[in-house]
Amino acid sequence: MRSGNQWIVNIMGEQYDTKDTIPRTMSTQHPDNVHTPFFTENIELTGEDEVKEAYYVYSHLGCTEQMWDCEGKEVDNYVVKKLLSRYGDYFQDHHLGRDLFLTLRVPNPEVERTEAKILLETLGSIPRSFDIAHHFYGDQQAPIFEVILPMTTSFAAIDNIYQYYCDFVIGQQHKRLGGRDLTIAEWIGPFHPDKIHVIPLFEDKDGMLAADSILRRYFQDKDLDYQRVFLARSDPAVNYGQIGAVLLNKIALWRLHLLSEEAGIPIYPIIGAGSAPFRGNLRPDTVKRVTDEYAGAYTFTIQSAFKYDSNLEDAIQAIRYLEEREVIPAREIDEQYAIGLIDRYAAGYQKQIQSLAPLINRVAAYVPSRRKRKLHVGLFGYSRNMGGVSLPRAITVTAALYSVGIPPEILGLQALNEKDREFVFENYKYILDDLNDACRYLNPDSSYLPEEVKKILPEWIDIDPHPEHMNLSSRIEKAVTACQIDSVNDLIIRAGAIRKFLG
Repeated sequence: MRSGNQWIVNIMGEQYDTKDTIPRTMSTQHPDNVHTPFFTENIELTGEDEVKEAYYVYSHLGCTEQMWDCEGKEVDNYVVKKLLSRYGDYFQDHHLGRDLFLTLRVPNPEVERTEAKILLETLGSIPRSFDIAHHFYGDQQAPIFEVILPMTTSFAAIDNIYQYYCDFVIGQQHKRLGGRDLTIAEWIGPFHPDKIHVIPLFEDKDGMLAADSILRRYFQDKDLDYQRVFLARSDPAVNYGQIGAVLLNKIALWRLHLLSEEAGIPIYPIIGAGSAPFRGNLRPDTVKRVTDEYAGAYTFTIQSAFKYDSNLEDAIQAIRYLEEREVIPAREIDEQYAIGLIDRYAAGYQKQIQSLAPLINRVAAYVPSRRKRKLHVGLFGYSRNMGGVSLPRAITVTAALYSVGIPPEILGLQALNEKDREFVFENYKYILDDLNDACRYLNPDSSYLPEEVKKILPEWIDIDPHPEHMNLSSRIEKAVTACQIDSVNDLIIRAGAIRKFLG
């Protein structure tokens, strides 16, 4: 419900002002960083390091939410117990589930069949985490009550998780054992929380354009106080190019704003922005313009490069700004023209990314890993659209192209006509800033740079490459071509250190 200009939501039977309850920064485990954090001796963060990381982002950086990825790795369902037992003094003063939030990213069983049952294990761990927190705090506040579903494409995908939790995780407590009077709840104690919030993550064009209709159906048989929605920024860029990704996010933000007004349910969008311009350009020095660009977005992700490749004090101040800022309402956009533009632009972009795919895959083999786990399944899209060409994850694609001096933001620009360019300038406010940031790491002498982009780029910006990065990218291209394996990894890291992000 509304109270003045603020929404009042009900969480676990208590009413809160949304200004105080919905996090505005979400720390994530995206491995886009060059440098490793001080609290680990490992080049690749382990599961135990990620527990330390969660404490660090709460206590030192000031993030109010940590996303805990339960995909593609050995799931640590004891994260709540480890946090409260190891850092008890801190969490006594900063209540997990009320002041700070831990949000689980679960496997999508429709896509990740081999990981599907991890979903059930993860949902089943939520009541146990409640018991641990209840023993620690002595109250009824759940430490975990939201989960993120990646690659959402339908109403049923979200609803299945919601209903499974209600019917089989919570509902099992009422079943009787062996025909006797003893219920499971009487035997081992009651199960809480009674329900969870499911946050759909939309990652492809069809999903993002259908986000409002999918949620409209999801709302029909539920009494929801609020709904959070996660909009991807990296995978759409890999699939549809930089401009396509930005416009898709803006269409989705506007449609979600209209749905919120129509349904009377507050909707809080999350934007999954990384430090590279291609993946969102969210860095400590860009927070004001990025939040203005994505008007209507409530929460922004704080990925690893933001946390570990930036000056600490700058990162803290930027996160404080994100947490305390006034959220700008979503802006209207001409959807019909935008979707046509995205299709034209994406076709030109995909043609170029297809021609670069062999190079990307060669360089990708030398991009260092930063998390000691298998990454979750991603959306590639090219096997359907581009004759069987496949690409690595978005971070690796971005790292590979930057490493050889071809920032992916410039691909596809040749596909835009004059009217398209005017539309982009009107609706993508900071495109020239993003292109300037990206082209600091352009190597105009790269033999792989598409000629049509090389010709049109001066019509957009004045090119002023970083000389040291340009030199490194030339050396990387030469080393990869000559299969000089020993030097490539080091060169990629040195170039990433200049950019302050790996990919």
